[in-house]
Amino acid sequence: MRKKRGALLKSKRIFKGRLLNLYVKRQRFPNGYIGSLEVIRHPGAVLIVPLLKDKVILIRQYRPVINSYIWELPAGTLHKGERPLLCAKRELIEEIGYSATKWKRIGSIYPAPGYATERIIIYKAQNLKKTAFKSEEDEIITPRIFEKKQINHLLRSGKIVDAKTICALKLAAII
Repeated sequence: MRKKRGALLKSKRIFKGRLLNLYVKRQRFPNGYIGSLEVIRHPGAVLIVPLLKDKVILIRQYRPVINSYIWELPAGTLHKGERPLLCAKRELIEEIGYSATKWKRIGSIYPAPGYATERIIIYKAQNLKKTAFKSEEDEIITPRIFEKKQINHLLRSGKIVDAKTICALKLAAII
């Protein structure tokens, strides 16, 4: 009996964390090669492009892993069993203090498919309404409203370096 292409031969978890798990697995590639892979299993995430008419809200967020503040779009990790749109609605309130009545899924990306299963679903949020700001304790975030031309300037000048944000801005036809 012939083995299925891309068949998983063996998998072993070597780290279990709060957010992600690291596995070493043996897998048969479509060309027959059998390789050992290190894989980060991630629950998935959402990213939101919040639009105030013709303006966009970005956040300046401290990222301790790189010990720096960066400009990005609001985003967040899916909780177990959480639907992506509900996660997006929750994150929009938590990170910028707005709710939205119009939502549109505009795409999805795999930010690091060479070693991680994370898939980010991207939404456009419109008809924003100011609401209570509920940021989390481990997040240092400052939201700011930008015109599209300002976002293009931030991108060209190297001030926007977050890959998921750049992809979402392109999908939303902002840049």
